[in-house]
Amino acid sequence: MKINLTLLIMLAAFSLSAQEVLPLYKKIPNSKPTADNEKSTPGRVTAVTIPTLTVFKPQVANPQRSAVIICPGGGYGMLAVGHEGEDVAKALNNFGITAFVLKYRLPQDSIMKDKSIGPLQDAQRAIQMVREGAATWNLDSSKIGIMGFSAGGHLASTASTHFNQEVIDNPKHTSLRPDFSILIYPVISFSDNLTHSGSRTNLIGKEPSAEKIKLYSNELQVTAQTPPAFLVHSADDKAVPVGNSLEYYQALLKNNTLGEMHIYPHGGHGYGMNNKTTESKWIDSLKNWLKEGKYL
Repeated sequence: MKINLTLLIMLAAFSLSAQEVLPLYKKIPNSKPTADNEKSTPGRVTAVTIPTLTVFKPQVANPQRSAVIICPGGGYGMLAVGHEGEDVAKALNNFGITAFVLKYRLPQDSIMKDKSIGPLQDAQRAIQMVREGAATWNLDSSKIGIMGFSAGGHLASTASTHFNQEVIDNPKHTSLRPDFSILIYPVISFSDNLTHSGSRTNLIGKEPSAEKIKLYSNELQVTAQTPPAFLVHSADDKAVPVGNSLEYYQALLKNNTLGEMHIYPHGGHGYGMNNKTTESKWIDSLKNWLKEGKYL
């Protein structure tokens, strides 16, 4: 029998590029009966009602066996799953890190009983799944981080500061605390002078209470148990003011949690891994930070 070499190469390439997509739940919590109206275009997903976790495995795993859960941004109104999700997962794979792209539910009253906790439920469930399945993916369960861009950074920082507020079933009492966080031009605060108004409105409504604003202003929720963070922002970010990262970093310092912060003078917002105004690549600095933290 003749073997078609081209076909074999194509099949091998497909098998390397094919990713495992896992549903987060058997029964989605905090949900209302609704049609699945999710829409996908290249690099973008909207109207997410069924959350998933997509596994990106490195060809050669790092001996530290660390993992990162990635939360794409999009103002809690859509998910930029391309340049703030899949592209970043592949870059982390090059470091030997197993990456998981989280397609989390976008908060809407029409699909959720309480939209303010929906994304956090999905982030906590992702941490729970990865930690409980660490042996399956050959991971160290004590080296599981979370990463987020823009509003995804708000979700990642919420997961990093609200882990004692369990909003999912956790019968095994699995730790929902990330071991480290990576926050790229993140929305941190919901205060009037710092927040991205679209993210705040989408998550907690047009007229949120003072208590809700404080609860989801994550610079106010940092404690000594908050995991260390690597932060990136641009000073000229008009969408999400750089003060979001500055306030979070200051809160970490006050609680004796040492992180690392990179502030570009230019770049604006939403550039993913490629700030075109500089030759400096934050992904290279992240690699060094992960090495220093013994995650690489």
